[in-house]
Amino acid sequence: MATTDSWIDENIPGQDGRVVVVTGGNSGIGAVTAGALAARGARVVLACRDVSRGEAAAAGMTGDVRVLPLDLADLASVRAFPERLGEPVHVLLNNAGVMAVPHSTTRDGFELHLGTNFLGPFALTGLLLPQITERVVTLSSVVHRRGRIDLDDLNWEHRRYARWGAYAQSKLADLMFARELQRRLAAAGSPVLSVAAHPGIAKTELTSHTGSLVQGAVLSLSSRMAGHSAEMGALPLLYAAASPDASPGGYYGPTGPGEVRGYPGLAASSTAAQDKKVAAALWARAQELTGVAYPSKR
Repeated sequence: MATTDSWIDENIPGQDGRVVVVTGGNSGIGAVTAGALAARGARVVLACRDVSRGEAAAAGMTGDVRVLPLDLADLASVRAFPERLGEPVHVLLNNAGVMAVPHSTTRDGFELHLGTNFLGPFALTGLLLPQITERVVTLSSVVHRRGRIDLDDLNWEHRRYARWGAYAQSKLADLMFARELQRRLAAAGSPVLSVAAHPGIAKTELTSHTGSLVQGAVLSLSSRMAGHSAEMGALPLLYAAASPDASPGGYYGPTGPGEVRGYPGLAASSTAAQDKKVAAALWARAQELTGVAYPSKR
């Protein structure tokens, strides 16, 4: 089997001259992805809630890496980001997120998974779109298959809260967003691609941020036994972001059994993820909740 480094060498072209924004690029697969792209010549921007952690991560990377503050759970922070960035972007990687946390809300009152994993990236992409020249990559999850979009209760205000149900809904929303964005970009004649990816089951800090010692221990054990490293988990994201073979609206993940580990290829999606009517309704609801209206054409 090829090593991770040789896979990158064989599949990811040089990145000289490209500007790449990676949300949550200070740890886990975001940090691995950012470091790999910077090492191949990209100018990488780590968009992080914790700037000090971002700077510590950047110090360990080779190449041109800078850090800017971004809190996806705060729409004011999201709105301020494009001006802070102040330059065109070749690729936006919507990587940051939370997983299976106790019930909480964002600064704007959204359920935390919905706000951080979906509405924040939706708003950020819409605000940055006039500056994006090549690709938008959005991170989903194999857990999206367990998700259901409840358009009447996206924020879990009327249902009994279930942390995994909330996470699954947000990751299903991410995949539907990526595909709906591609449809809208194509209809507008835009050359920008929208692509989705998932890491399988990767050992990252995300497993220790559930707010539950038991769940954290179970997730950590599962990732060690069935999953793969953050370096391997980053490969689908790298492929989606930089491979010349990535398809418009494509979805990429590990190709091993159950898509939990292995080298990247086309990933399977649920029937719900292919529902264009619900995707359009979700898009309209996201615009309403965030106040971010996408440009109708470039």
